[in-house]
Amino acid sequence: MARLAGKAALITGAARGLGAAMCRAMAAEGAGILATDIRDDEGEQLVAELRAAGAEAVYARQDATSEARWDEVIELAKTEFGGLDILVNNAGIVVIDNIEDATFEDWRKTMAINLDAVFLGTRAGVRAMKGRGGSIINISSIEGIVGNEFIPAYNASKGGVRLLTKSAARYCAAHKTGIRVNSVHPGYIGTSLVEDAVPHLPENFADVTTARIPMGRFGEPPEIASAVVFLASDESSYMTGAELVIDGGYTS
Repeated sequence: MARLAGKAALITGAARGLGAAMCRAMAAEGAGILATDIRDDEGEQLVAELRAAGAEAVYARQDATSEARWDEVIELAKTEFGGLDILVNNAGIVVIDNIEDATFEDWRKTMAINLDAVFLGTRAGVRAMKGRGGSIINISSIEGIVGNEFIPAYNASKGGVRLLTKSAARYCAAHKTGIRVNSVHPGYIGTSLVEDAVPHLPENFADVTTARIPMGRFGEPPEIASAVVFLASDESSYMTGAELVIDGGYTS
């Protein structure tokens, strides 16, 4: 039997990169997929691809920083799939800057998308799954564990995701909700988020960074998606409040 058969999953930032890889991996394991994003064309294309492969999949536009929209997409999950079992807070951005020159506008934008949205999603997921049980997976980063001079807001936001996850996990366990909450901390992965950032970094950044990764390469989106499937499945039934680092050994 497929590892996620009979489960419904909501994934934010689903249209491309890690989010799209997670949708594909969970659909392949039998989950119904509610993919949300603000990139409508790419989101619709992804859902069409999933449906063509035989999966149950729906796309919905969602600004993950909108409190009201969270209520609406949770209701959509109930309408389309009868409830919600898996929530992946994946939407995120990165702004390349430094602590001296960074603008407050960019700081607040980063916090809104990378941290406020995860708070809203985690809260919505707990309310929707309470008593039913489920898995909430928050996508943080190794940059939520170690610092980087080029991304102060990203560091702070992803560090916030790391500890918010632990707080929510303890609450859910203490109140016998049946909900597990864990964070995933990817290293340098070959996605558009990383590719878009590289031109704004020192010219030799990619080569220097690769040299610091013991495995000698950037990761690939399916390598993160497979870990998300594990956390979404009953195979990780004794894991909550954990941080799963997937970085080719970078932080070792």
